[in-house]
Amino acid sequence: MAETIVRKLPIGIQSFEKMRKEGYVYVDKTDIIWHIVNSGSMYNFLSRPRRFGKSVLLDTIQAYLEGKKELFEGLKIMDMEQEWAKHPVIRLDMSNGGSDPKGIIGYLDDTFHKYEALYDITLRPDNTLAVRFKNIIEKACTTTGRKVAILIDEYDSPLQHSWKTPQHEACTGIYKDVFAVLKTQDKYEKFVFITGITKFTQISLFSVLNNLSNISFNPQYAALCGITQQEITDNFLPEIKAMGEKNNWTVDEVMEQLKDNYDGYHFSAENMVDVFNPFSLINALANKDTKNYWASSGATTLLPKFVDDLEIRMKDFENCPIDSDTIETSDVTVGGSELFLYQSGYLTIKGYTEGLYLLGIPNQEVRKALYKIVLPALTMKKISQVITTQNMLLYAMQQGNLLEVKEAQIIDRQYAEPFKADKRKTIALAVELDDKGKGLVDLKEVEV
Repeated sequence: MAETIVRKLPIGIQSFEKMRKEGYVYVDKTDIIWHIVNSGSMYNFLSRPRRFGKSVLLDTIQAYLEGKKELFEGLKIMDMEQEWAKHPVIRLDMSNGGSDPKGIIGYLDDTFHKYEALYDITLRPDNTLAVRFKNIIEKACTTTGRKVAILIDEYDSPLQHSWKTPQHEACTGIYKDVFAVLKTQDKYEKFVFITGITKFTQISLFSVLNNLSNISFNPQYAALCGITQQEITDNFLPEIKAMGEKNNWTVDEVMEQLKDNYDGYHFSAENMVDVFNPFSLINALANKDTKNYWASSGATTLLPKFVDDLEIRMKDFENCPIDSDTIETSDVTVGGSELFLYQSGYLTIKGYTEGLYLLGIPNQEVRKALYKIVLPALTMKKISQVITTQNMLLYAMQQGNLLEVKEAQIIDRQYAEPFKADKRKTIALAVELDDKGKGLVDLKEVEV
């Protein structure tokens, strides 16, 4: 029996330098990165769901702009880049900014302090964060003699977490003051790249950077984040074979399992290339098992803030129309639940016609995650039927004749809580079905 070579998969690794120096498998997107930096707009915004490789993308862009040529040996960009100039890079990761003004100020203060030390900037007591940011950009350029690249990762994280709290307005005020600097310092800037999940168009970066190019729907960048089927076969064939051996599947059967569970994302109506969720895909290959990795990573935590009555409207999300202006330009706080579900990865583009996008659930992993939210503490195998109306919640269950047990489960596990959130009257019914799971034997109203 041939010895199995265990390769290093980049689970939880966001450092491009670490991947390259320590021999992790890397899916080469550097040709696309070269085009973004050299052929596109100076100011760019990319929206992709959580755990889709945005941080790795930014880290790769940073290494390229800092001229770390040695990290790119053997990659596509080596045939494209000739100069390898070393530009100063200012990197902000707003996922470290917390959920309130104190957290944002603390993170920016600490980050700016490090750049001030790097460029020997004297800080005056009355300098605001905006002034400090301006001084850092200007000094970085004048000190190095090259224009500055500014990379902002997960820009919307504090805004998402503060939404619908008393701190949100103050958080957006900080954003307006600090990031307005980007527009005024354009003569010192080479390239600005901002990533996030949702768009707060009127209250943060988008209100001060009216020349910000949203490349999220650009067909050229449809596969910039995530992994295509061709990239899987080009880069992960040993892992696919190993997964097949463990589960007694052929290579084609492994691919079918991976496609059903993690594929199906589309980010451009003009380029409907299928994209796999990279986080789930790599975890599945590493574990040789198909599980719900994405939702288990915490990807669903913000859903209740932006989506109301999900349990009632579930039927709408398999074929959900949304107009192009809403999905491409609207603020997440006014764009409706469909917009948030698209931006955060629960829905994806299924088609486009006459100014309307058709959205739908991309794959089984997401479908299971949504069902789990809709029906907390239940598994789909235990549920025969779920009916919700304005005043009624009906759980029809298929196990035995123990009606009293079902009543206790409804109460103890708080199955009805999601339906009581908006103060409507809620009636829960414990239902007993016949042994075929079809005929109604008995039911009992449960006080909730």
